[in-house]
Order: sequence, then structure tokens, then C-alpha cells
Amino acid sequence: MARSARRSAMALAASAVALGLLLSGCAGSASSAPAATTSQADIDKAMTTPTTITFWTSNKLQDEVDLFEKKYPAITVNLVDSGSGTDYYTKLRSAIKAGNGAPDVAQIEYHHMPSFILQGSLDDLTPYGAADVKDKFATFAWNQVATDKGIYGIPQDTGPLGLLYRNDIFAASNIKAPTTWDEFATDAAIIHAANPSQYIANISPSNASATMGLFWQAGAQPFSYDGDKTVSINLDSPEMVKVAEYWQKLVQAGTVSTDPDFTDQWYQGLASGRYASWVSAAWGPLFLQGTAADTAGKWTASTLPQWAAGENKSGSVGGSANAVISTTANPIPSAVFAEFLNSDPESTLTMGTKQFLFPAAKATLANPAFTDQPVEFFGGQKINELFSQISPTVNPDFQWLPFMDPVFDSYNATFGKALTDKTSLTDALTEWQKQVVDYATSQGFTVK
Repeated sequence: MARSARRSAMALAASAVALGLLLSGCAGSASSAPAATTSQADIDKAMTTPTTITFWTSNKLQDEVDLFEKKYPAITVNLVDSGSGTDYYTKLRSAIKAGNGAPDVAQIEYHHMPSFILQGSLDDLTPYGAADVKDKFATFAWNQVATDKGIYGIPQDTGPLGLLYRNDIFAASNIKAPTTWDEFATDAAIIHAANPSQYIANISPSNASATMGLFWQAGAQPFSYDGDKTVSINLDSPEMVKVAEYWQKLVQAGTVSTDPDFTDQWYQGLASGRYASWVSAAWGPLFLQGTAADTAGKWTASTLPQWAAGENKSGSVGGSANAVISTTANPIPSAVFAEFLNSDPESTLTMGTKQFLFPAAKATLANPAFTDQPVEFFGGQKINELFSQISPTVNPDFQWLPFMDPVFDSYNATFGKALTDKTSLTDALTEWQKQVVDYATSQGFTVK
């Protein structure tokens, strides 16, 4: 425990230094705030004036960029494959801090949005009419980019959660897709008793984002952020404890595995049948087709098990928005581009059917050209239709803190370690809460 505490403290200290550097670098880095309103005449003039804007993203969106440039021939988009992950965000933040070299528009994952808002790195898109497109997007996705103080991005893709399960393993045990978590626990025991090398599912000690999706579905609201310096942190709330106590029983019974995910062992587990199901986001079915190609036809997708019979609730894992960086010299074409890319029906349909991003745009979620596609790997099941139906069931009120990297580091050292060591998950929640509150306070945040 002492070793874990030291490792956790070191991780949080490193994150504190990083955040401190970011905060110190934000002063004076942002461009002047946009006017309270931007007239249609100003927008028309900007969109007909020859301009080049740069767009950083890891998604292959040339087709969608072509559609935009066809509609707005005066605007050229320099599409840059930015990469992803920690290196990408370090590069983006460094460019913003330097005041040059940053893109006009950037892809940012939802859980990182508050940290960029805190730094003043994102333009408020309200003056460019962003509020007018609010109803075009899934509510929970819109709430990831909009606060009481502004609209800081346009939702692009999302990750509503469902259950992917091996129909052959379930059939061999004479069980069906569980509709409640109680049924899931019963089925877990049946599957493991029939074959001790198999588990109904895996819960990862190294992927806080995935576990957060389970808390999200249970109604937990562990964080809130006012867009300035006040946060709330409730990692030991009754909803969080309920989920922890549930998985504690399965872990102690040995009916679920606790392997780190996105490792060779985990990939092999998906392909070999070690895991009979995967609590997965909407992007999981495509990932699975590449990772476990030899199991084609053996998988089925369903909604998540529910905490109470008759409920229909889900959480979300992953997804991103396109934000206009505050250093841009071209805020109007940048804002219009972000809006077009993610709300134009042809653009979002192309995104969903050619780049296989699960869209945030309601029109595409209801478009038969997207939902009616059978997926051979899943025995012809219409996977997009299922996840489009799950999308509106995601709790719309889930928020993130403006320092999620240290929160996730602390998860690994507390809740994740308890999963691996099979020690108390509720005690781990208590320690996780303490570490994150201590970190927030040390950084000058008010924790309400």
C-alpha cells in the first residue's frame, strides 16, 4: 500500500507540474475574444474571402473536407494527421502556448475539453451561431462541449455503451443476453463453472475511462466544473459504491478477469474466448472485427444489463469534438467548418459509413443509410441501428474535471490496484476521492 501511495503521489506530483506549466502558459496566449455577435454579412464576407485554415485530427476526413470546400470554394482546409494520445495533446498545448504553429481547428476528446477551456485555449462558438445547431446532436454529446459560459466545440463522434457477447459460449451454457446486472452475475458463475478458463467479462485495472462508463450508466456524477476554478468531486458517492460493491463480488468469486486491456493478453482473450463478452462502446464492433477476425459470426450485440428490470440506461466511453483554437486568425471560417463537418447530412453520413466513426449527429443516427447496414461479422445484425437506439439512453449530465490525466493516474494506483490485488474496491474509492481532492486543492481549485 505504501509503495502504491508513493507511486500515486509521484504521478500526481508530475501531473501537478504539468498543469502548473499549462496554467502559467495560458496568460496572453489566447486571441482577443470574439465580438458578442457576428453578423451574417460578416460571415458571408469571411466565407467568400480566400483563406486557408489548418485542421489537426487523427481521423481520415478528406472526403468530408472535400464536401466543405465544394460548398465554400474560397476556403482551403489543410488537413493534418496529428496523431493521438498524450503526444498529440502535448504538441497541441505547446503550440498554443508558443502562440504560433497551432491549428485553427483541432480534434479534442470530450474528457480533455475542460482542461483546454480552463486554459482559455478554445474559442466560444456562440457568436457564430453554434447554439442554433444544438438540437442536431445527441444531448449527452452536446453537453460535453457546452457550458453555462459558452460553446467550445462541435460534437463529432461518441461511444454509447452496449454489450458484445459470444453467442456460441452463451448458447453452450444455455443462457441468453443478460437484461440485468443480477442476471449478468448469475451467468458469470455459470460460464466460469462450465469452463474455468473462461470469464463472462474483464474489468480493466488500467483503463479508468472504461470503468468510468460503468459508473456513468449507474447514474454517478463524480465530477462537475464551473468553467473557472470551482469543481465538485464525488468518487465515493452511493452510485459509485454500488458499482464497486457489485464488481467486488464478481472479482472475489473469480468469475470475471482483471486483465489490463489493450494488451497482447487482452487481444488474445477476445480472440480465444477467454472473455465471453465485452462491455463496449459503439466503436468496439469495428475494433473487434480486426482483433478477433477468426471469430466472425460468433458475436452478437445487445444493450447493457440494467440495474433494475425495465430500465434502459447507458453510459459512454470515448468520442471527440472539433474545437476552434483561440489563437486562430480565422475564427469565422474555422467555426463554420467545424459546424459543417459535423452537422451537414452528407458529411456525417460519410463519416459514419466510410470512416466508421459513430456520429453525434441525430440525423445520421436516424438515417436508414446508416442504421440499416447489416454487419457480416455479427451474423448480419444491424449494429448501427442498435447503438443508434442506445445513444438517447446515455445520461446527459455527466461532466469531466479540467485535470483528467491525474484523475486517471490516481485510478490506476487506487481502484485499478485494488482490482488486481483483489482488495476492497470501496476503500479504493475512498482513497481515490482523497487523492483527487488533495490534487485539486493543491492546484488552487475550490472543491465544493
